[in-house]
Amino acid sequence: MKVQSLASCLIEGRSEAGIDEAGRGCLAGPVTAAAVIPGPSAQAWLDAGLDDSKRLGQAAREALRQRIESEALAWSVGWASVEEIEKVNILQATYLAMHRAIDGLSLRPDHLLIDGNRFKPHSIPHTCEIKGDGRFLSIAAASILAKTHRDDLMNQLALDHPDYGWETNMGYPTKAHKTAIQTVGHCSHHRKTFRGVQGSLFSD
Repeated sequence: MKVQSLASCLIEGRSEAGIDEAGRGCLAGPVTAAAVIPGPSAQAWLDAGLDDSKRLGQAAREALRQRIESEALAWSVGWASVEEIEKVNILQATYLAMHRAIDGLSLRPDHLLIDGNRFKPHSIPHTCEIKGDGRFLSIAAASILAKTHRDDLMNQLALDHPDYGWETNMGYPTKAHKTAIQTVGHCSHHRKTFRGVQGSLFSD
């Protein structure tokens, strides 16, 4: 199913922010969320190939990121740290990152469109949409910002922790990543309560 146009939101005159996360299933690094309020020119993002970030290559994501960040009415990225993930669990940490992204917007939207089937209510009304990142323009845009900003961070962390291959796996539980954890131990950026990290030695 293709991402829908922005027409319905513009006709209703409603300011809507799409919200999505990246990194929820990783073994290392924070969970990241983005919020995007598209502007009237955002329809052209579809012509430029806007889609769920998972369906796009790195070059396409980066090109769209530049357009989204320069043309959106407002956008914001929020984070929840490894320490917060360990303290409150990954689901609650994801909500925390989403709320931080929403609260970081320079404009207050009338409505939130959330990717997924659950959300911790905010003061702004919301609707959850399963697989919304592949169906709704605002969520697809948020998915790209969440993914690219988190990838940037993992690439930076990989420079100091070259054993784990984060520059290619971005902290996800690939076979090579899990083998590295069991071989050289985990580090301070790993989620120590996650399967695949539990029981390994500390390497920092």
